[in-house]
Amino acid sequence: MPQDTTARLTPPPAATRPTGGEASGSRTRDPYFDNAKHLTIVLVACGHAWEPLTYDSRAATAVYLMVYAFHMPAFALISGYFSRTFDLAPGRARRLISSVVVPYLVFEAAYTLFSRWVLDNPGEPFSLLDPWYVMWFLAALFIWRLTTPLWLALRHPVPISLAVAAAASISPESGGDLSLQRVLAFLPFFVAGLTLRPAHFTRLRTRRARLASLPFIAFVLCAAYAAAPWFDAEWFYHRKSVTGLDVPRWAGLLTTPALFLLALALTACFLAWVPGRAMWFTTLGTGTIYGYLLHGFIIKASRYGDWYDHGWVHTPLGELMVTVAAVTMISVLCTAPVRRVFRPLVEPRVDRAFRPLRK
Repeated sequence: MPQDTTARLTPPPAATRPTGGEASGSRTRDPYFDNAKHLTIVLVACGHAWEPLTYDSRAATAVYLMVYAFHMPAFALISGYFSRTFDLAPGRARRLISSVVVPYLVFEAAYTLFSRWVLDNPGEPFSLLDPWYVMWFLAALFIWRLTTPLWLALRHPVPISLAVAAAASISPESGGDLSLQRVLAFLPFFVAGLTLRPAHFTRLRTRRARLASLPFIAFVLCAAYAAAPWFDAEWFYHRKSVTGLDVPRWAGLLTTPALFLLALALTACFLAWVPGRAMWFTTLGTGTIYGYLLHGFIIKASRYGDWYDHGWVHTPLGELMVTVAAVTMISVLCTAPVRRVFRPLVEPRVDRAFRPLRK
């Protein structure tokens, strides 16, 4: 991003914004975080692409469940880590509006028109309070960042945010209003990110941490395979309160911290394996906002166009090809040429809407 485009989803601290550098205050980018951003958005795209494969493949369902258990929590946690210096100073408030609010308005309208004209849903309403598909994350990021000064002022922010998430899980459905169910469910991961420091990531980037992660990953994958025939993935979507999942309301007080710990452990395993050196995809980590906002059009078109109706797609080779296609798609959407074309929509220049900042 001329300023790091991933800042739209994972805004870097003020000291490094001009170059999008890491949180340490250095003006040199740390490839580790760009790698983490790109690999996280790859998991998001793969998860969306795999969903139709779960209907008749137990193995695909198991991988899908494991990825969904942590990929959005990881996204929220990284976003929190790069939001640690956010306050409501005029400059940062302007960036919040230009980098989150304006793209939300633009793409919410674009997705609505896409649904009407391409997906043949002429009755699709325009609604700023009911985010369409992937747009819920921008609504969540806006709310999370507005409340960042509050979380940073608290002595024990993570337990408190977890209590808020648990309370939300047993509350009546909040409907589509800014996807508040999801906003509150993923809030603890964003808050956890606010509490992290570079040293925490350094501890993960060791051979010992990687080796220790392997048996846990294997265990979770085996458990997901065993649970695949009956487990409801809605537990990981967090679109409903627990009352909508046919369990007693009190269960939310137990499942919320349990799912939080599971996601946190899987996120740590994932981050342990993120390369720390520059890779072929490192520069793509600066364009994850483009991939995130644009890939939804392709995913939805694939459903409407019956791309998955071919029998070969549901074979092991077909599942592999779907994965390759998803990785390729999201990587292309993060490239510089795509960013140049869509920059007026994703990074619109809105300076004239604001008063000049006082020096």
